[in-house]
Amino acid sequence: MSQTKEQEAEDSDHNPQVIVTPTNAAHTVRKDRGLWRDLTAYWILGLCNNYGYVVMLSAAHDIIAQFNDEPEKDVGAEEGNGRECHLISTGAILLADVLPSLFVKILMPFFPFWVNVRIGIAVAFSAAGFLLVGFANAEWMALLGVVITSASSGIGETTFLAYSSSFNKNVISTWSSGTGGAGVIGSLSYALLRSLDVSPRDTMLIMLIFPAIEAFAFWLLLRRPQVLPVTTVESTEELITDDKPLEGFKEKMSYVKHLFKYMIPLCLVYFFEYFINQGLFELVYFENIFLDRASQYRWLNVDYQIGVFISRSSVNIFQLNKIWLMSVFQFVNVVYFLTEVIWFYTPSIWIVFTIVLWEGLLGGGAYVNTFYRMSKEIPPGRQQFAMSMVVQSDSYGIALAGFLAIPVHNAICGLPAAARSLVW
Repeated sequence: MSQTKEQEAEDSDHNPQVIVTPTNAAHTVRKDRGLWRDLTAYWILGLCNNYGYVVMLSAAHDIIAQFNDEPEKDVGAEEGNGRECHLISTGAILLADVLPSLFVKILMPFFPFWVNVRIGIAVAFSAAGFLLVGFANAEWMALLGVVITSASSGIGETTFLAYSSSFNKNVISTWSSGTGGAGVIGSLSYALLRSLDVSPRDTMLIMLIFPAIEAFAFWLLLRRPQVLPVTTVESTEELITDDKPLEGFKEKMSYVKHLFKYMIPLCLVYFFEYFINQGLFELVYFENIFLDRASQYRWLNVDYQIGVFISRSSVNIFQLNKIWLMSVFQFVNVVYFLTEVIWFYTPSIWIVFTIVLWEGLLGGGAYVNTFYRMSKEIPPGRQQFAMSMVVQSDSYGIALAGFLAIPVHNAICGLPAAARSLVW
């Protein structure tokens, strides 16, 4: 009998089950006293999981540049229309950074939930990505580093969100805040290191500390899942009936339709958001101001990341269940940026900074409110699979945005340059 209990305890580390325990079980006290460990660990895990994804795009671009002897050509310069556009949109680079993560997210829900194995692979991939980009002596090595880092992020996000069903629902808030912090900390730390003339290779080696921190947070700081108390046999039977974990491919696929109310709005928000960021951001330009073209693009992205961080950290203060409303607002932002890059009618870059901050607030708010809402509405036994499925939604939107951004970007680059008639 004791061996059976020991085996159940070991299994619960990876796939916690509902176990009948006395109502005066001591775990409640432990949970309250140690909750800070779970919340802190999930913030760090969110930061480390997304950190490589954030910095890898610009870092890989710097590394790849040394393999290209010919300077970049401008579409506008070639056609003589006065527009300065990169021949390859940032949407093309986005696809290389998001498609591996999307592929992993699609597969993960249907694999066994061996959490330690998954996180071990994610940490190893993250470190390998930094090393490959840092020591790349050929373009394919740098690109492989980007792909591996993207896969690491996908494995980590699906696993950590699914694993959150075993903890206090507020870990969703700290996880989301950590992922938002990765955007700000990642972009600023890379820019700072490069401004201090640290080479791209040394920068990548310095950033190897983040996979190590991720491993520490998961295996040492994060507690093992709590045992859920159930007082009577009758309540246990009722819970098992309403909260039966999904088993088998067919049963899981039939449950997906119940998740569309979460997936579709989140997908749309990220589609509109990344269409702006990767197809239109680099076409926004104000002449004769305190920022040059490159600096304008860089600080617009930092501004966006600040908005994401603020909204992803705010779910305990403000919740919005109508995620579809955020997709409507984000579409309005698309209309603004699309017309702005064609006609250049905004009189001040500070107006653009304000709208970009709003764009980031919408994107981060849609993410954190979606998963926080799921943690309250979906039965605990089905949260693991549900989280793993819905987390794919943002990647679907980002990938579609990347594909659409390329032709739209190039079409706008072929238009005659507009003159900004009103400047504040």
